[in-house]
Amino acid sequence: MNAPSQSELLAALATVIDPELRRPITELDMVESVEAFDGGRVHAVVRLTVAGCPMRETITRDVTSALSALDGVTDVGVDLTVMTAEQRAGLKERLKGAGAERGIPFNAENSLTRVYAVASGKGGVGKSSVTVNLACALAARGLRVGIVDADIYGFSVPGLLGTSQAPTRVDEMILPPVAHDVKVISIGMFVAGNQPVAWRGPMLHRALEQFLTDVYFGDLDILLLDLPPGTGDVAISVAQLLPKAEILVVTTPQAAAADVAERAGAIAVQTGQKVAGVIENMSFLTLPDGSTMELFGSGGGEILAKRLSQTMNSPVELLGQIPLDVALREGGDAGMPIVLADPSSAAAQALDAIAGKLAVRPRGLSGLKLGVTPA
Repeated sequence: MNAPSQSELLAALATVIDPELRRPITELDMVESVEAFDGGRVHAVVRLTVAGCPMRETITRDVTSALSALDGVTDVGVDLTVMTAEQRAGLKERLKGAGAERGIPFNAENSLTRVYAVASGKGGVGKSSVTVNLACALAARGLRVGIVDADIYGFSVPGLLGTSQAPTRVDEMILPPVAHDVKVISIGMFVAGNQPVAWRGPMLHRALEQFLTDVYFGDLDILLLDLPPGTGDVAISVAQLLPKAEILVVTTPQAAAADVAERAGAIAVQTGQKVAGVIENMSFLTLPDGSTMELFGSGGGEILAKRLSQTMNSPVELLGQIPLDVALREGGDAGMPIVLADPSSAAAQALDAIAGKLAVRPRGLSGLKLGVTPA
């Protein structure tokens, strides 16, 4: 049997997607060489972005698998090398474009990414769990999704996604880990163990700014920010750094919780942002006999949506009500969001329905310059 041609070898390698950049390794100039020999042996040399790339084993496995699938191939050898400084500079230019300036890409005129800041008036309402499950549900629908864990003091997103992978640094560019097809960055990836972060306001702003500036998310459909509770430094920084971000307010049915959550949404009046909607979490508990128990009262989400509609002078929708579910908590502890672990559960279906409402909103072209000129 004839050995595969060079074009066949490169076509096979074009199916190998870099785990962090989510693009074919052939497009990223990661393939230094690939050659077929008599007897069915194939040898490939692949360039890693940095020497300590945490995905080296994954890349080796995927390259081996892709080449082994070719007719006539009986043995595959893969050697890994590291990009030179010039090659890394070329990679960054290929990703960001020639002459790209440092800045927040989501604020660019040509950015179509919808940015949602998930907020709550107080802690303990399940805001982070909602954020992670919405992200995974959106990614499962085929959207490109990222999460910024902006809750610097109470970071929890990496654990909820079940990832302990550290980001890869390519010079000044940071590549975020990917979990369940969601790109994620968190201060928890930069501290050892369960070490607390004790920073004042300026440091919080700088950390958030670096996440938005130096982390390469690529072209996302949706970016979710998991905000800390309340209307403090981070909420103000998000408004300054991402003025087009829309606020998703999470509350429980309890009237007192809705009162506090109203402040988290009403800050949009001062910052000039929009409120994308209200999500009521822990709405009810389904008992073994099929009846429901409203442990935290009822109506808080609907009340909050009506109040915010009046405050914003525009309709604010109650996007959904998520029931209490032990599996949701168990999935968070195990790093497997319920929308993936048990998609048929009531909580997962409620979360997926909310994700569906966010997913059908088109990426905005309002104000976008299309570069069309008369012939």
